[in-house]
Amino acid sequence: MRDVLYLEQIEQAEALLKPQRVEVLRQLAEPRTCTEVAALLEQTPQRVYYHVKQLAAAGLVEQVATRKVRGISEGIYQAAARSYWLSPRLVGRIGGLRRARDELSLGYLLDLMEEVQADVAALDRTAPELPSIGVSGEIRVPVERRQEFLHDLQSTLQDLFTRYGGTEGDAFKLAVACYPKGDNHE
Repeated sequence: MRDVLYLEQIEQAEALLKPQRVEVLRQLAEPRTCTEVAALLEQTPQRVYYHVKQLAAAGLVEQVATRKVRGISEGIYQAAARSYWLSPRLVGRIGGLRRARDELSLGYLLDLMEEVQADVAALDRTAPELPSIGVSGEIRVPVERRQEFLHDLQSTLQDLFTRYGGTEGDAFKLAVACYPKGDNHE
């Protein structure tokens, strides 16, 4: 089972975005038969089997084994991933796909997050070593010092780009997002 499955096809999103199927997926975090899932969800095995087949066709569920029960083969299924990410490209943008290049705009931030999401989803998670880091924190900046803060942040990052911007060695992508928290009250 993968940690994350990045969904880029509309058929995958359509298969996933049905409440009954999300519940079936949750039950398939562990390998189970349709009969077992049906008992847990208090539904008929036929109804669960229908949803499992739709999820399997979309690549969201995998048959991991079979077993014989009273002479009948029964499939054992498991979710393909622990979590699923929907590509923002599936929905698109209202007003077209204009890429805002103003580094201080929220449009640029959304574009950057889409790019990071796609890049992370494309990483080979089976590689023995994926050197990466994620850092998140909260900084409180008085209104009168916002420009100073943004300038310091930009200078610090530019220093890193200059110091490590050579042509030799492993290439890393660095993306930094700075945005107001939703609970700001001014």
